[in-house]
Amino acid sequence: MTAAEALRAAIPRLAAAGVPDAPRDARRLLAHALQVAPDRLTLHLPDEVGQEAGLRLEAALAARVARQPVGQIVGERLFWGRSFRVTRDTLDPRPETECLIEAALAHPFATLLDLGTGTGCIALTLLAERPAARGIATDLSAAALDVAAGNALSLGLADRIEFRHSDWFADVSGKFDLILSNPPYIAEAEMADLAPEVRDWEPPMALTPGGDGLDAYRAIASGAPAHLLPGGRLLVEIGAGQGADVAALFAAAGLAEVRVLPDLDGRDRVVCARLPAGGLA
Repeated sequence: MTAAEALRAAIPRLAAAGVPDAPRDARRLLAHALQVAPDRLTLHLPDEVGQEAGLRLEAALAARVARQPVGQIVGERLFWGRSFRVTRDTLDPRPETECLIEAALAHPFATLLDLGTGTGCIALTLLAERPAARGIATDLSAAALDVAAGNALSLGLADRIEFRHSDWFADVSGKFDLILSNPPYIAEAEMADLAPEVRDWEPPMALTPGGDGLDAYRAIASGAPAHLLPGGRLLVEIGAGQGADVAALFAAAGLAEVRVLPDLDGRDRVVCARLPAGGLA
């Protein structure tokens, strides 16, 4: 069987399982099985699929039929042009989170704090883009911190970041130019309606704080002013319909210049704020 024939067989199999973009995922899994770069797959379509590659492909397709995310199956996900290792202990980095990166890079910073770092994709991307900066990244999951530390090593950034096991600000001291987070924000009542790739395969503690989904923002709003330098910025990713509520929490905490930024589809995606240059009144 050639790779082209394997691809033709894989697409309807994934489509029948309800996979949203079966052709795209089939190509990515086939490239993984053949151990070739995804952007070089077309060159290998005439090749015969060997026994080992065939076994890898079958395992990958079976996992995708079970709706395991592609990033977990192949073990990595691209984010802001860099590859990050992902596991079942971390969220799969999402393109929407790049809006947070874009907003962070709009102004200079020398120090950053990333709360709930997961794969480390937010903190590590920003440090890679700003070679003079340093940072601290926290998570409540020790397994996620291991993944993030591995990503820091593979990207050559381990000497500029410190990872801490912490519940938000509990084990964090000092003040920062920039505090960021993509926290759990899904309301408990919304969990059942999530896509199976998310609901069944990603860590629940990274998805929802329970209740109305706003508890993480309450904790961040409460702790951020004491950990921001004067004029320092706070940026968080939010879920659909949460912009006004999160903005109100930040304003009530004494933060200034509170804004809600949209993603490329026009949906509220990031709430940003700044500690006044004179600190809190």
